[in-house]
Amino acid sequence: MATDVVRRAPPAYVYAGLGALLVAVSLLSLGSGAYPLSVEHIVRLLSGQAGADGAAHMVLFEVRLPRLLLGFLTGAVLAVSGVVLQGLFRNPLADPVLIGVSGGAAMAAVAVIVLGGSWLAGWSLLAGRWALPLAAFLGAASTTFLAWRIASRGGQVSVATLLLAGIAINAIAGALTGLMVFHADDSELRSLTFWNMGSLGQASWDDLKIAGPWMVLALVLAPFLARPLDAFAMGESVAGHLGFSVDWVKRAAVVLAALGAGAAVAVTGLIGFVGLVVPHLLRQMIGAGHRLLLPASALGGGALLVGADCLARVIVAPAELPIGLMMALLGGPFFLVLLIRMRGY
Repeated sequence: MATDVVRRAPPAYVYAGLGALLVAVSLLSLGSGAYPLSVEHIVRLLSGQAGADGAAHMVLFEVRLPRLLLGFLTGAVLAVSGVVLQGLFRNPLADPVLIGVSGGAAMAAVAVIVLGGSWLAGWSLLAGRWALPLAAFLGAASTTFLAWRIASRGGQVSVATLLLAGIAINAIAGALTGLMVFHADDSELRSLTFWNMGSLGQASWDDLKIAGPWMVLALVLAPFLARPLDAFAMGESVAGHLGFSVDWVKRAAVVLAALGAGAAVAVTGLIGFVGLVVPHLLRQMIGAGHRLLLPASALGGGALLVGADCLARVIVAPAELPIGLMMALLGGPFFLVLLIRMRGY
């Protein structure tokens, strides 16, 4: 135990480092691309002092700034959702993708795109511009509750059963998504291309207007679960004895994770492993207390996804590697290492 304490950095240093990293990758994201912008030019544009440089103004404000904001919010909310689910299930392997949250959200979102003019026309008319994120949220919540119920027995949650249920639910959601894609027309196929691999390439202010409020709401509400999740680490019975409503905490945690991840998937497609990698690394630095871990994960997740997006834009230039593939290349090996370490090999 003493060794763990020595290795942990002061929280202020961790937050300062994450803040500096976020600023660095943000400037890199805003400045890199086919139309390069220097840091000085970016500052002048943001402050309204760039004069009549219309092309640079359009590139920054219509292309790169919404992409940066969407990337940060998506990474932040996926990391926070991972922390919440890991605290709820008391296991570091829980992740929005692994237990079916993202798969359910993507399935529902694709259903709205493909069937919005036929079987789901009533839903599209009723929900209007919110039809896509609301459907993604409902899909994420449904699959999460299903995985949780399958893994629950006698008031306890089997992590092995949870992960297996998540694999099965993801397979079913993927099959249903494939069926809808099979019946989609050419225009719908073009709009669905990025779903399977995840992408920030089509980010726009409209995406932020639709999904941003839901992601921000999830990030704002998450810290209110810090104390209950700390109590859950000692077991559900202990949390109940400490005065927390166990059932309420479970429902609130699942809804929050589904809200954030569902909104993110609705506009970016499937992006995995952010909720697994970031919380695990930060626990090694500042400990498992959720009061510090939740905001740190938001900063770290946002910085990681923005940085990965920058790399995805240049690694196969002039083409662009989908961010979902980029995170799979980074997160897949990390997940295997984590499994091996947990089994003590």
